[in-house]
Amino acid sequence: MTKRILITGATRGIGAAIAQKYKSEGHYVIGMGSQPQSIPAYLDEYSACDLSNNAASVKHDDVDVLINCAGINIINNFCDIKLEDFQRVQQVNVVAPFRLCQMVLPYMAQQGWGRIVNISSVWGKISKQGRASYSASKFALDGMTVALANEYAGQGILANSVAPGFIDTEMTQRNLGPAGIAAMLANVPIGRLATVNEVAEFVYWLGSEQNTYISGQNLAIDGGFTRA
Repeated sequence: MTKRILITGATRGIGAAIAQKYKSEGHYVIGMGSQPQSIPAYLDEYSACDLSNNAASVKHDDVDVLINCAGINIINNFCDIKLEDFQRVQQVNVVAPFRLCQMVLPYMAQQGWGRIVNISSVWGKISKQGRASYSASKFALDGMTVALANEYAGQGILANSVAPGFIDTEMTQRNLGPAGIAAMLANVPIGRLATVNEVAEFVYWLGSEQNTYISGQNLAIDGGFTRA
């Protein structure tokens, strides 16, 4: 059965791969991104929205599946973090998903069915130097997911977080380079980067009718990194 899917961060990386997966399975896919642009072929609708702006208006509420994938990361030592940077990370990574969940939950509850998948990070399970703002946001996102999963389970709505590890994206290649990637993979038991499609397949399953009993979880897809 065709579902209406809303995906933030749908124009690149993991978000684009998730959108393409849903589209390939015959669903109606609404994508959101930060920049005005022509509609990518794998989207049925596209909305440009600045999620860092609390006044930003989002008009899509009649969706069956919400994927909160958009996120930002500002790295800095704890005592050097500017308040405005900390607040911006929370706004995009926590407040925007919170508002989107509030927007879609009434429709899902009315239908008696819904799926929410919030894209977290391994830095929402563990942390490291320079990640205070980002980890705070991802731990908060997971806590929100657990709360709404418990509150809405009786109305047919399942909500989970997915925590990707080190993914082969343009950003990863640009930020780390070959030497940085090699050093990082020394701590990943599987010994390689994940592909965006591996994440997309997992997210798709969680957001599908096949998932009937998994809710309130923060599920890592990290090659064993957070368990090593």
